[in-house]
Amino acid sequence: MAGELITVFGGSGFLGRYVVRDLCRKGYRVRVGVRNPGVAGDLRLAGDVGQVQIVQANVRNRPSIERAIDGASGVINLVGLLFERGAQTFDGSQALGAKNVAELSASHGITKFVQVSAIGADADAESDYARTKAEAEAAVLEQVPTAVILRPSMIFGPEDEFFNRFASMTRFSPALPAIGGGKTRLQPIFVGDVAKAVVAGLESTSASGRVFELGGPAEYTFKEIYEFILKEIDRPRMILPLPFFLAQPIGMVVGGLFKLWPFADPPITSDQVKLLKSDNVVGESGEDNIGTIQDLGITQLESIEAIVPTYLWRFRPQGQFHEPRGA
Repeated sequence: MAGELITVFGGSGFLGRYVVRDLCRKGYRVRVGVRNPGVAGDLRLAGDVGQVQIVQANVRNRPSIERAIDGASGVINLVGLLFERGAQTFDGSQALGAKNVAELSASHGITKFVQVSAIGADADAESDYARTKAEAEAAVLEQVPTAVILRPSMIFGPEDEFFNRFASMTRFSPALPAIGGGKTRLQPIFVGDVAKAVVAGLESTSASGRVFELGGPAEYTFKEIYEFILKEIDRPRMILPLPFFLAQPIGMVVGGLFKLWPFADPPITSDQVKLLKSDNVVGESGEDNIGTIQDLGITQLESIEAIVPTYLWRFRPQGQFHEPRGA
């Protein structure tokens, strides 16, 4: 594999940075296709001098994709959205984007392909996020039958948009909203473990053409995760049940307002409320021949209890110097 070139789309994102680092450790040359190369220069530090190349590429622009995959022996597509804004839509970036990357990869004879999807991907889903994730999977497998599809549950890590966001909310909010009563089950998985799964999927011949659902070592309800966060940062707050029928219009209004205010991310959107109506754990799809992260050879998984405290301390009232109540 020494010197083999792998193109990564979406490599400047949360998961992408870990994937690029792991590819470099394995000795690959990595070409990272990003929309704004000017903000991704630090990715070059993931490898040796010259090991990481940053190129401008947009998955909605086919010529830029073609330039990015030229000479590559493998492609990894990590492009995904948590919410829509401007030209970045679920249909354009997730569904059409994956189709573009897969079609052009196939035309270049590339058979090593990893598509990162999500648990809950379903062509008939109420959520546009889940529907377009399923459409992306179908398009990729149609064009590259040997592709590996990875569906992680909620991904956590120091830069995540989950634990950090809710911990930050406690600084100004007396309560945390538990949509649907906080009963939705999640199986959080560490970003480093997902990155290992991506590289394993790229290298494993037995994984070709298969779908794998990736979950961490334990399941939690949304309410249990809130309780974990509040205990860790030592900020007592109410956990306020918010029925779906109330959360839906709130998400619609908030999401719409934040589309007009591009300088911050919306705390909730109507599409995210729809996602929370279904559990996000391994095995819920009921599909046959679905693999797990253990099937990719990754058996030692990090837990939220081991990792999350290492970065949530900054949300405590006195940060690293804070003494928890009763200590």
